[in-house]
Amino acid sequence: MNWQDRISQDPRILAGKPVIKGTRIAVEFVIELMANDWTESEIIQNYPRLTHEDIQACLQCAIDQ
Repeated sequence: MNWQDRISQDPRILAGKPVIKGTRIAVEFVIELMANDWTESEIIQNYPRLTHEDIQACLQCAIDQ
């Protein structure tokens, strides 16, 4: 998977932080949730627009940056 297909950066959205395309959900927010012991299913349940692939893209983006 190419995380760039699911993550975008735009200086007009959240001050240019990487976000999941089509949302205002920042990559760092998803990573923080996981660091605070949220499971993938809990994230998806609370943010139903997100998918498994979106979460994987956040993780890969964090690794690459």
